[in-house]
Amino acid sequence: MFNVLLVDDEPWVLEGLRTMIDWNRFGFQICGEALSAPEALKLIERLQPELVMTDIRMPVLNGLELIEHSNRTMPHPPKFVILSGYDDFGYAHNAMQQRVAEYLLKPIDDEEIEALLARLSHVIRDEYETEHSHQMKAGIAIHYLLNRLIQDGDNHDIAEQVRKAMLIQGEPELRCLLIDTESSGMDLMKWIANHGPEGLLGCFQDSSGSLGVLLRVEQQAPDDVMETALQLQSALVQELGGPVIVALSAMGRGIQAVGELYRQSAEVRHYRRSQGRSGVFCYQELRRMADSREFPFGRVEDLMSMILAGESQPIEACLERIFAVMTDYMPDLRAIRADVADLELSLCRTIAEMNGDPDIFMNRLQEELGNLDDACNGAALKNYVRHLALQASSLLAELRKHNEHNTIFQVIQYVDREYRSKLQLQELAQHFHMNATYLGQLFKKHAGRPFKEYVNDKRIEEAKLLLKRSGMKVSEVAQHVGFPNADYFIHKFKMTTGMLPSNYKNNEDSKLR
Repeated sequence: MFNVLLVDDEPWVLEGLRTMIDWNRFGFQICGEALSAPEALKLIERLQPELVMTDIRMPVLNGLELIEHSNRTMPHPPKFVILSGYDDFGYAHNAMQQRVAEYLLKPIDDEEIEALLARLSHVIRDEYETEHSHQMKAGIAIHYLLNRLIQDGDNHDIAEQVRKAMLIQGEPELRCLLIDTESSGMDLMKWIANHGPEGLLGCFQDSSGSLGVLLRVEQQAPDDVMETALQLQSALVQELGGPVIVALSAMGRGIQAVGELYRQSAEVRHYRRSQGRSGVFCYQELRRMADSREFPFGRVEDLMSMILAGESQPIEACLERIFAVMTDYMPDLRAIRADVADLELSLCRTIAEMNGDPDIFMNRLQEELGNLDDACNGAALKNYVRHLALQASSLLAELRKHNEHNTIFQVIQYVDREYRSKLQLQELAQHFHMNATYLGQLFKKHAGRPFKEYVNDKRIEEAKLLLKRSGMKVSEVAQHVGFPNADYFIHKFKMTTGMLPSNYKNNEDSKLR
């Protein structure tokens, strides 16, 4: 149903409009009545009606002034129908200038106003459907682009597309909210769009099903942002009737910070989810907690380095030392569980950095052992940490091997395409974000030859083809396949084939190999 506001300084006119027209038949309902234009302005702002039927001649502010003010100040003003007892062309002309939907003379003809309402109902509905379609398309585009930006934060083209889609200029201050609920029957993205907090720029859904909300927080105090998050969480709890986690990132500047802001809120989400907690939680608080605690007697760094090394025996030995100390000193298990949660946080961050899925990892662990809070004694906690460390070590080793294979495959493909250019191992390593010495070792392992030898062999093979099948001179061939000068090319060619390029070119017995 569309809302209609009636405005006239004569109460009997309002009574007649209310009773003589079957508003529901045309999809309208009366949401309010006003006896003056100032009162109508307040009601229009508060009730946001789709249609306003107003008289022209009213004290203080006339109907045309009411319409002009609404059109000027509101982003989506209602449609206006003027009702007047004055058959004055000047009024009608001004009304048309204000884009009034219709100008009707009193007394009102029933058939005329019913036909008008039928037409306006279709017009308003078509406009809503068109706007909703545009919003849906824009929302889908923003959702897709934000996910791309999270996955590839250094991609300037995607960042520029996000700026255009969100109509962002400059480098605004941003924060990311991540909303995690157990409800699957509610369209959170639609709910946020209708009840969105101040500064809402866009929404996206991550791979774990949580809803990400990007906020523009310029000129907002941190307490104001926290209050916004608290109000949002409270409204969702009331709407869903279940626990809701709202994880709030730190502040970042510019669209390029979106990926890091998401990762911060995802860390908070994971940490609080593992504790079964509901509420609003901030990344800054989480980092302060992590910085203020140490795993028993400072051994968290030892354990983390052993997990990354991927050897089970040192991990087992380290755990024995840790829990031997715990047994001797009987520390508070709640504090130790908090430290283990920090270890989980560090491991999940490392898994994510290596293109793994920390949520899948933690879900499997908790399906097997339950939540960390279920470890109610030292033995259960030791068993939990042991499985956490060993399974994380195994997963990280798999991810490392997979990433290593994928990267070196891309490197070899790149060399096969670009061997004619001036390739240097150091520049290649920078291009693929790797250590040059390590890349050289990997290249030799996977290609079967050192990098320089592999490149020279590719160039020699191409040179053979050109010498036999083209009329190019030896110096031209050398330049075409990527050798710095003809002398070096001749030297390498003879070392590889046993003959000079000119002899190879003219020798009928030489075969292309």
